[in-house]
Amino acid sequence: MKIDKLRVGVIGVGHLGEYHVQKYRNIPMVDLVGIVDANPERADMIGQSYDTRIFQGHKELLKEVDAVSLVVPTTVHYEVAKDVLAQGIHLLIEKPITYKLEPANTLVAMAQEKNLVLQVGLVERFNPAVVKMESILDRPVFIEAQRMNKFTLRGTDADVVLDLMIHDLDIILHIVNSEIKELRAVGMSVTTDKTDIANARIIFENGTVATLTASRVSDKTIRKTRIFQPDCYMEVDFFKRKLSIARLGDVAGDPLKLAQIKAENETFPDSDPLADEIKSFVYAVNNGREPVVSGHDGRKALKVSLDIIKLIKKGSKNF
Repeated sequence: MKIDKLRVGVIGVGHLGEYHVQKYRNIPMVDLVGIVDANPERADMIGQSYDTRIFQGHKELLKEVDAVSLVVPTTVHYEVAKDVLAQGIHLLIEKPITYKLEPANTLVAMAQEKNLVLQVGLVERFNPAVVKMESILDRPVFIEAQRMNKFTLRGTDADVVLDLMIHDLDIILHIVNSEIKELRAVGMSVTTDKTDIANARIIFENGTVATLTASRVSDKTIRKTRIFQPDCYMEVDFFKRKLSIARLGDVAGDPLKLAQIKAENETFPDSDPLADEIKSFVYAVNNGREPVVSGHDGRKALKVSLDIIKLIKKGSKNF
C-alpha cells in the first residue's frame, strides 16, 4: 500500500546512525518519528540536534513507525531485526546482515512471508561510479578489487572480510551472473585477533575470474575495482567516485593499422551514496518494490564472506 508520508525511525544513532537521521530529515515524503540508542547521553544529543523524539527502547518505537533503519552493532542485529519484522515493519539493516548464515536465513524468510522490504546497507552499490559502470557492463572476464584502509579501532570487532571485503563481494556477485566454481583465500592477523589482511580468488562457472584484496592496516586508503571485458577496460575509484574507461578506437588514420586506445573519465563529486541508498529504501517501501540491495543479496554476500573466512582459518594466518 502506498503511503503518502512514511513514518520512520532510526535504531542506533552512533557515528553511522546519525547520518541515517540526517538523510531521513531531508526527504519530504518522510516523517522522522524518533530514535533509539543504548547510550542515553548520545540519544539526548541526537534527539535535540535533529528535533526528534527519543524512545527508551526499540519496541516502543516500533508501535509508531512504518519503517526503520537498524544501525546497531552486528552482534545484536538478529535480536532487534527479528522484533522489527515480527511487528510488520519494513527494515533497512546495515551490513553485514548478521554474523552467521542461519539468522540471516530467518530474517530473509520472515520478510518474504510478511511481504516486507528488507534492504541491506551495502552502500557501495549506490556509488554513482558503480551505477554508471553497471550501465556499460556487458561481459566481465576478469575483475580485480582492492579495498585498503588505514588502521583504526572502528570495525575491529569483525573480520576484515565482513568489515571491508563484503562490499566488493556484493558488487561482484551482483554483476557476474554465474555460480561460483572455485574459491581460494589466504589471510593473516596483524594488529587484532581476527584477519586484518585477506585475499580471495573466485572462479565462476561462466569463466569469469575475480580477485579481491582487503586490508585495514594499509599506509593509505585505496578503494578500486578494475574490470576487463572484451570491448573495454574499466576502473572504479570508490573513494574519488570516478569511473575510467579505456576502449579500442578505429584503426583508420593510423599508418601501422594499430587500434588506438580511447580513454574517458567521469567523476561524480556532488553525489551522496548514503542519501541515495535511503531514498531507494523509501521508494521500495512506498511502491511495494524489491530493494536494490535485497535481503537475498545481503545473505549471498554473507555466505561467500563466511566461506572465505573459513578457508583462511583452515590455512595459516601468520606467514
